[in-house]
Amino acid sequence: MKISKRFEPQKRTSRSAYSLLHMGILLTMSTSVSANMGNSPSTYGILPHDVSTAQAMSLFNSQTSAVYYNPAALANDSHSELTTGLFHADHELRAKSLGGSAPANRSSDIIDNSPSQQLLLGLKTDLSDLSTLKHPMYLGFMLGSEKYAQEMLAFSSETSEGGQFLQYDREPLLLSIGFGTKLWRGINIGASMRITLHSDANLYTMTDLQGNTSNERLNVSAKPVFRPIVGLNMNAGDTFCSTQSCWLDNLDVALSHRAYSNARVEVNAEAEIPGTVTSPGLILAITAFDAFQPAITAFGVRYQFGDVGVGLTGEYQQWSRLTDKLKEDTIQDQGNLDFKDIFIPRLGLEYSLTENVTLKTGAAWEESPMTNTTSPDVNYLDTDKLIVGLGFSVVAHRLPDHLYMASPVQFDFGYQFHSLSERDFDLSNSSSPAPYETVRASGDVHVFVGSFTMKF
Repeated sequence: MKISKRFEPQKRTSRSAYSLLHMGILLTMSTSVSANMGNSPSTYGILPHDVSTAQAMSLFNSQTSAVYYNPAALANDSHSELTTGLFHADHELRAKSLGGSAPANRSSDIIDNSPSQQLLLGLKTDLSDLSTLKHPMYLGFMLGSEKYAQEMLAFSSETSEGGQFLQYDREPLLLSIGFGTKLWRGINIGASMRITLHSDANLYTMTDLQGNTSNERLNVSAKPVFRPIVGLNMNAGDTFCSTQSCWLDNLDVALSHRAYSNARVEVNAEAEIPGTVTSPGLILAITAFDAFQPAITAFGVRYQFGDVGVGLTGEYQQWSRLTDKLKEDTIQDQGNLDFKDIFIPRLGLEYSLTENVTLKTGAAWEESPMTNTTSPDVNYLDTDKLIVGLGFSVVAHRLPDHLYMASPVQFDFGYQFHSLSERDFDLSNSSSPAPYETVRASGDVHVFVGSFTMKF
């Protein structure tokens, strides 16, 4: 976890108390990494199918990532599955100076090239044998952990002199669990939860002017916060012409809604200096938000033309809520950031090359939700982006006997490219009304993900 804010204390007591506060913050989480107002599932995708189709086909995908995109799709395939995968995203995010005084700590146009690397684990199973109804009900579980499970609680909230990108960097823990089942002919429904953590720390101490502490009391807690995801999937042929074949047999329609979520850290500290600052002491409080996911409503259609499947998905993302949330953020509130709701069109294509091999591709255009071109101290950068994906899936329906595998296995690979459009920003701080530098933000992102699935 990394939280920082510029303080300009007028007394040595303030500096001393701030050092104690910083200690308390570091104790709230076990890692120190960098992340921003974005998250991996909505920025890139989760499994190779989602990444390679630019999420255009995610509403129809029956693999374990369905618990995040559309839990109703878990019931589209009767197989149980166990999936493991690796995710790697390379960033080259740039801020080219167009004039002014660049910060001394920025030596090049590249302001972020740190990768995101995740371990992916998923499970899907049929729970119908647990009841006497014998009605298929599929449970799904999806986990994604940063730096191959070495950094589960990536968190950052900081000011920046040289600019920082809004949606890219290392990602916090992804954890979703849900179910899907058949409601009526051709209609499946599902519900799931995205689980995030909200952390709180309370620190009390006595100190002297040199920062030596005594009688410390520290209380650190973290609680899970559950955000609902609901979905519906319909095969039009099964629903409207179930007794005979018709052109609707190849038409699928899906709808899902994901509630907003975010990570949060809240720190309260009280420092007393005997003879100088007495009870209730010097009170310091910080609230910081990270990894914001807007509420997302997605509607998609897919039609199968023989060996070719075409999918079109539209997403409505409610980023305007982040405007209000950042007013509660004591680190980023001075940026006066403003966000708007956006609509993202996604187009995907699948081609069954053989019975075992399927090629996949997709594209999306994502408008920046941030309306500001200046945000004092915080200095967020965000641009419109073109997203293109490509990948394939290989299914081995029967393996050689000496491998001792009785069920089919599937290997998937996906690649995604983000081209960030150029956009100019003024960097500034709250101590001066005039910007100290103008930069042109742009960048490229390359995403690679592979997964191995056992079906049973």
